[in-house]
Amino acid sequence: MLLSERQERERRFKLALRAGIPVLLLVSLVLYSTFFKNNALELTLENAFLIGAILFITVYFIYFLMDLSVKETLIDQATQGYNEQAFITQLSAFKPKALVLLIIENLSTISENYSNSDVDLLLYTMIHKLNSELTKAGFKESLIARRYGAEFLIAINKSSEELQAVLDTFIANHKTMNDIELNYTFAIITETEQELEKDIVHLKDLISTQYNSDKKERRASVSKKAKEVSETELCTIDALKEKNLQLTFRPLLNTKTEQIEIYEISAKLRSDKIGNILPRVYLPIINRLGLGREYDLALAEHVVNILPLIDEHISLSFNLSPFSLRNENFQEKFFNAVEKSKVDPSRLIIELYERKTHHDLSGYLKTLNKFRAKGIRIAIDNFGSSNASMEYMKHFNFDIVQFDRDYVTKLEDANTHAMLDSMVKMSKELNILTVAKWVDNDEQKNKLKTLGIDYLQGFGISKPISENALIERYN
Repeated sequence: MLLSERQERERRFKLALRAGIPVLLLVSLVLYSTFFKNNALELTLENAFLIGAILFITVYFIYFLMDLSVKETLIDQATQGYNEQAFITQLSAFKPKALVLLIIENLSTISENYSNSDVDLLLYTMIHKLNSELTKAGFKESLIARRYGAEFLIAINKSSEELQAVLDTFIANHKTMNDIELNYTFAIITETEQELEKDIVHLKDLISTQYNSDKKERRASVSKKAKEVSETELCTIDALKEKNLQLTFRPLLNTKTEQIEIYEISAKLRSDKIGNILPRVYLPIINRLGLGREYDLALAEHVVNILPLIDEHISLSFNLSPFSLRNENFQEKFFNAVEKSKVDPSRLIIELYERKTHHDLSGYLKTLNKFRAKGIRIAIDNFGSSNASMEYMKHFNFDIVQFDRDYVTKLEDANTHAMLDSMVKMSKELNILTVAKWVDNDEQKNKLKTLGIDYLQGFGISKPISENALIERYN
């Protein structure tokens, strides 16, 4: 049995006592004073009124306590684990050594294909099996809560380096539950501090960090110390405030002229305390704090200021968030910066990557056309990795497409090669320049040239260079 279920039973029993004893005393006193104090029992209007009042007070009081019981319940009705509010309340007394956020990633797909009762049963089964697995591993009296959807919070009352291994084992053993396939992800914060609610928020940042990481790097970002995570957040805020951007420039080789004409920008935030902070680490923090537009504007202005310092035939490509692009205040500041610099706007290439199609597609495309009207080029990144890529291609004539990494790294696969070939031909028919990144060797380079790719990028082409090196080379 879950700890939350035991505590909920105790709470309800105490509530029943609180309701029953006062009502019993009230009824006893009224009955005594009305009927048993005098020998004669008369059913008068006064006595009938008293009896009715007793019934009304009793029913109303019991109803009030039942309603209070529902409102103050500790548990989530679907899973019988704690609800988030009760979980947070319990943490102050529990003083956990570690906090975990475990997410079923494919819940939306499951909800679309199974009934509500099937989903509720799945969540109930999952949380009880998880509790059993933790207990078996020595993590007794663990607090488990359902945050919302398929997000589960776990508080562990003892420190152990085995926690990550236990969760990995649980996931490996329960990839299918109730004949439903599950995809999981999780993050751990250890050595938790007093600000436990803040640690819970940081767990979501760690999950986002994993989404933005390469597969090989994801496991390294699963578990972090609370102090380290808090410090990273503070350093991120300070670095953005000071606009301490560390830019690296990756050259793109024109396959026709064999010349470098475009550099793609990779950005980091620079902190004196913890060194460079990677985008996969700081972007979840910035987005959660609502600083995304501020960051994008700092990056865009930095890029615009570099362009006058380098040769006019060099263009710079960089990523901006669609949320920033759709913001009118951001647009105004960005366009003002471009006009003030007096550089050729076509030397600016904005990269977009959309996992899902925007709900107001026509409105978003009008926004992109505002940038195109200024002469700024638009590229779609990771093309072919999602349905959104093709949907945007139907309605907007991009200047450049940058193919997803898998198409370049798996060229030896016949299906992948055929798909890339068809997308290159489609792009040429639409007069769109094509870019293949992650080119690491001559074999890839030759195959991509044969396919007719316009630009190549990767360690097989040239190593990235710093901002100072770029300016020295092209000043």
